[in-house]
Amino acid sequence: MYTPYEETARAELMRWQQKMDKRPNFIDRTSKRVQDKLNGIIPDKIHQIITATIKQTMRGVLSGAEYTTSTPVRQRTLEDIEAEVKRRINFYKKAGAAEGGITGAGGFWLALAEFPVLIGIKMKLLFEIAALYGYPVDDYRERLFILHVFQLTFSSQKGRRDVLEQITGWQAKSKALPEDIHQFDWKTFQQEYRDYIDLAKMAQLIPGIGAAVGIIVNYRLLNQLGANAMNAYRLRWFEEKHTLISVTR
Repeated sequence: MYTPYEETARAELMRWQQKMDKRPNFIDRTSKRVQDKLNGIIPDKIHQIITATIKQTMRGVLSGAEYTTSTPVRQRTLEDIEAEVKRRINFYKKAGAAEGGITGAGGFWLALAEFPVLIGIKMKLLFEIAALYGYPVDDYRERLFILHVFQLTFSSQKGRRDVLEQITGWQAKSKALPEDIHQFDWKTFQQEYRDYIDLAKMAQLIPGIGAAVGIIVNYRLLNQLGANAMNAYRLRWFEEKHTLISVTR
């Protein structure tokens, strides 16, 4: 049996799954072509800086050296958990928007330097959300799940479909993961993110409009990331609750 809040959340989750699992349409394919052209315009040196930043950040997430968070809390209702999750998302949206406005106004190189800062903000938000849903982020398998949520948000539509399949039934799949975190294919992971950096985010590098773009885009990106994280953890919540119900019957 589900509470009224869980019924609402479950309906939202189903709509989200359908959105993530849809086939790439004309707009998706067009966006990819525009992205490819934009990537061709940007100097190779800038691509190298962005790729190196993402690579370093992914390694940091897997090792855990740069990310700490509160102790996970269990035995709470989904409504209580998500009330706090939404508060944290709002906090990070405002922080990211403020940071984007400052760096966007500082010109090309300061805006470029903001990329690692924003990735750090995104990851910190995901780690806090994981802990609020009760998952121990010191377990590298939970860190892999966090990276999948990140990838789900910043990938092509085809990439989202693939990641959704990977996180569905995570409780069972995580048990089959290798013990060594270095066996994780993080090179492919960072390449996917590098190839699909948000078009609007790249516009932050354009002189004259960077500040306005930074405020709006950072707010939107963190809102999108937060919403996807909530639904990804809802997916696990309902999978685990369904398993519990089945066992107790």
